[in-house]
Amino acid sequence: MIPQIIPPMLITFLHDLFTVTWLGGLFGLGVIVLPMAKRHLGPSSETKAFMWAMQSRLATWVLVSIVGLALTGALLSRRAASYAGPFSLANPYAAALTIKHVLTLAMVAIAIWRRASVRGAEERAPRSSQRRNARLLYANLGLGTAILLLSAVIAVLGAAPSLPMAA
Repeated sequence: MIPQIIPPMLITFLHDLFTVTWLGGLFGLGVIVLPMAKRHLGPSSETKAFMWAMQSRLATWVLVSIVGLALTGALLSRRAASYAGPFSLANPYAAALTIKHVLTLAMVAIAIWRRASVRGAEERAPRSSQRRNARLLYANLGLGTAILLLSAVIAVLGAAPSLPMAA
């Protein structure tokens, strides 16, 4: 193996690992665990305790993933020939990357808001808090799906010759 490809290969691997950790946790929680807990365990206090424990455990990995994605993403962006700086619209690659970054920032904001607001509201209005928590979870699932699509677009545009933006 050529030594020059080892650093970008490791950075790409870590970026993918952080992505699958964050989004995989969201998908697993929202598509598998939450529906199964509702269906098989019902609205008991044990179910609520289980879901809070699950979300707390995942929250640690989400934080690690967010930091890891920021670091590895910055390193990956600088290697791309079409990279034109943060939040640039200079070419299709840069525009797709900008949209991806905006959606990622929205996901981070929702994750922080969900963690901060829902926990305190649980004692005041448990039913509405659970619904809001689920809505925020599914909003982040939608954003995560859009980010994965944009990642595919960026990978294809990054492999293509540099393309100017249409006027």
